Amino acid sequence: MASLSIRDLPDDVHRRLRIRAARAGRSMEAEVRAILESATRDESEASSTGLQDWVDSLYGSKKPKSVVDEFIRERRRAAETE
Repeated sequence: MASLSIRDLPDDVHRRLRIRAARAGRSMEAEVRAILESATRDESEASSTGLQDWVDSLYGSKKPKSVVDEFIRERRRAAETE
């Protein structure tokens, strides 16, 4: 597993993190791990939702069917010629 060191963490952030960890019944290290896992999981879910929202905003009600399928076909054709 990877390790991460955080430098120059402000004292007030450290204090709030310590309190948050204590309330959750975890060590500070376990609390930071939980925060990072949650933040990265939410980010990936949000990015896929954001992508769909972006596509919807581009095409509106005129969104073509099978956009993804066509994109995959194009990428496969391009890979075959490389």
